[in-house]
Amino acid sequence: MKKMERNDRELIGRGQGSGQLVLLRYSGDVTTKATPTRRRFVQRMARNVKDALRSVGVVHTLTRTHTRIFVELAEDADGRGLDALARVFGVQSLAPVVERAWQSLDDVVAAGVELFADTVRDKSFAVRARRVGDRRQIPVRSDDVQRSLGALLAPHARCVRLDDPEVTVAVELMPGRAFFFRESVPAHAGLPLGCEGRAVALVSGGFDSPVAAWLMMKRGVSLDYVFCNLGGRAHQLETLRVMKVIADRWSYGTRPHFHAIDFDDVTRELQAKVTTRYWQIVLKRLMVRAAEAVVAERDALAIVTGEAVGQVSSQTLPNLAVISAASRLPILRPLVGFNKQEIIDLSRQIGTHDLSAKVGEYCAMVPSKPATRATLARIEAEEADIDPNVLERAIAERSVFDLRTLDLESLDRSDIQTERIPQGAIVIDLRSKAAFEGWHYPDALFLDFQTAMRSYPQFDREQHFVLYCEFGLKSGHLAERMRAEGIQASHFAGGFKALIAWARRQGVATPES
Repeated sequence: MKKMERNDRELIGRGQGSGQLVLLRYSGDVTTKATPTRRRFVQRMARNVKDALRSVGVVHTLTRTHTRIFVELAEDADGRGLDALARVFGVQSLAPVVERAWQSLDDVVAAGVELFADTVRDKSFAVRARRVGDRRQIPVRSDDVQRSLGALLAPHARCVRLDDPEVTVAVELMPGRAFFFRESVPAHAGLPLGCEGRAVALVSGGFDSPVAAWLMMKRGVSLDYVFCNLGGRAHQLETLRVMKVIADRWSYGTRPHFHAIDFDDVTRELQAKVTTRYWQIVLKRLMVRAAEAVVAERDALAIVTGEAVGQVSSQTLPNLAVISAASRLPILRPLVGFNKQEIIDLSRQIGTHDLSAKVGEYCAMVPSKPATRATLARIEAEEADIDPNVLERAIAERSVFDLRTLDLESLDRSDIQTERIPQGAIVIDLRSKAAFEGWHYPDALFLDFQTAMRSYPQFDREQHFVLYCEFGLKSGHLAERMRAEGIQASHFAGGFKALIAWARRQGVATPES
């Protein structure tokens, strides 16, 4: 977003230096709605604005009107508040403003000269004025304000230039109040996030799926994310970092969850039962079914993917039709007509580009001669021998992260990692109940991750706790939180596989043995 210039920051407050007063304009998607719908959308947008400012630690007060939202920021010297406001969907543009009371044209013009005489000095300028709200209660015309204020500012300036001036003097008139500012800062418009319900997005961490998620959020759809993990801990951590950016920068007013499903056994089953050239299509259908299961649990209405027609072999139109048939839910593909470069350019704007560029592509499931015109009958025949319990078990054993509260830095802290279980330590298994019952370290306690995150402050501070999970991500997050509370905690950084290896060295019976 465009940063505020110093002069913009000087024109702030209600004329008394009480703080920054920021005017937010509604997008056309909001203003064109019928009154009840518009009221609902504006209420939702106000809620999201408050969450945005709380998230960046800016104290504020908010006033909502039929035509505008006004936010007074107690202090925003570094621009965090303005940057966050520009990322609230449903906001068309925003501007720091100075408010003045007025009764006549002379009042408006006098205030404008007071505020802008020094600003336009020796520069080209233009005056833009508009009336907002019930114009019957605004007894002056916009043209009159522009001509009168422009005439009195002209002696201070180098010249009047209506096209591309160096300084734009802007005035918005409401009944009894005038708001003065320089150029507006464009925001991203769209619909307030959350006003169009919830969907579940399939994500991989590359360029496409985060951009697809962002575009759906711009249309008011709040999202949860399903990640079908093909590449182990590194792939999951890379994707978490990408989606954490989407959650922290763009998900104001919502609490997106990241559902990580270990697809290792699923891909083994697929490779054993399916003809090689159909691997990619069947894999995508299994991912769609995984997303469908999460949709049912999260009261969502659709599945979102980052597919674009013809981008890769599995995304030809015939193959997309076959993939769509895997679910009865609508599958939304906001990138369907995008070129790759357009997607990459959007990822830079969103803030995910650099992280997505580091995410490696999992190549083991890419056949040398993939099918490009699969038929539903052939794919269903290929799937007939796949054991459905393998996918069901993977879904049941998935890890779920609250992205807004997740501390990624804790996942790589060496001081809370361990490669052994000390004598007398209490071992906690954070995997699913089904995984725990399949095998767990002797005498380990089962505690699902969400329950553990709520209850750890009550743990005994005299005890030493060792945590483990699938990849060492949930356990690292919880161990860091426990340490912050003064609880002795460490975790197996390599996750379940590292624990199995250590247990085998100690002579403990493991699943393989």
